Amino acid sequence: MDRLTNTVRPHAWGSATLIPGLLGLAPTGEPQAELWMGAHPGAPSGTDRGPLNEVIAADPVRELGAATTARFGPRLPFLFKLLAAGSPLSLQVHPDPAQAQEGFAAEERAGVPMDAPHRNYKDDNHKPELICALTPFDGFCGFRSPDEAADLMAGLEVDTLKPYVDLLHAHPEDAALREVLTAVLSAEREEIARTVHDAAAAGARIGGPYAPFVTLAHHFPGDPGVIAAMLLNHVVLQPGEAMYLGAGVPHAYLSGLGVEIMANSDNVLRCGLTPKHVDVPELLRVVRFEPRDVAVLRPEASPSGEEVYDIPTDEFRLSRFVRAQGAAPTDITTHTPQILLATAGRPKAGELSLAPGESVFVPAGEKVELSDTGTVFRATVAA
Repeated sequence: MDRLTNTVRPHAWGSATLIPGLLGLAPTGEPQAELWMGAHPGAPSGTDRGPLNEVIAADPVRELGAATTARFGPRLPFLFKLLAAGSPLSLQVHPDPAQAQEGFAAEERAGVPMDAPHRNYKDDNHKPELICALTPFDGFCGFRSPDEAADLMAGLEVDTLKPYVDLLHAHPEDAALREVLTAVLSAEREEIARTVHDAAAAGARIGGPYAPFVTLAHHFPGDPGVIAAMLLNHVVLQPGEAMYLGAGVPHAYLSGLGVEIMANSDNVLRCGLTPKHVDVPELLRVVRFEPRDVAVLRPEASPSGEEVYDIPTDEFRLSRFVRAQGAAPTDITTHTPQILLATAGRPKAGELSLAPGESVFVPAGEKVELSDTGTVFRATVAA
């Protein structure tokens, strides 16, 4: 197996303290948003054998296993991360496989440069993802019911929100949500900026359920994404809890440290809370206007002590082992590739001792046991 050297991505929304705190390092004062573990060409992990993407490309069947290579091709099908939000991320959705293939092919035919700021599709893959909290983790996920969103907006008593409130009371629910999101994102910029200002001022006076939106308006004054976020469920995950984000589900993260795993894709369509490009027509093609409660996931324990997060995707599988002092070693050998990440204690993977934030890549079929005390997250492929 290979001890990994991983890259920290310094996005502006990153926390300056959460990742250094886990790693036991002094903060640099700069944001540290994501620590990537995997073989994504944007920031592949390093090994003693070279960059992990090159190691896998040299012999994919040996590294990934014959079954994984046959199903997903000669690349690691997932990307594993530590994500540390110090301020809100953009409100966004991801396409399903067919939408990603169509969108990517259309932009390729149109000759849109890969680094163009208005490019939507960086690859032809979908991007389901799972976030698991290591600290209390604050975010938005999926549409709340239109009636709930209407009540939330009406409670601010802002005149320019009343047309949205009226639309939200229309039926059917999916059409009501579509009309309001379209109206918010298509509104004249100065007009929606005034609405955001007035809504934030009212929310600051009232407090309570309006606090998250006041925070959004502080970081993104005048951004229509502040109003769009009021259509969504607000959720705070406790450590160990997770939420799964499938295709077309709008979401945003506000604050906290978590373990994130996703399909190996970089396709993002933004709804707001960002200075970056927002392609409203393409966004509306991808969003699924389905009200739903947030499904907070808790791991299901198996006899081996592995705690598994049950999710409906094949590209990745996330589980954890919380090892008590004196526990017998656990054999976790499998025919799929694995990345093991320590988040507490000083567990060992084989002969390698892992401090919090350290990780290893285990090729498919390579024998590996977990021992000693601590918490290990295991990223692999669904069997």
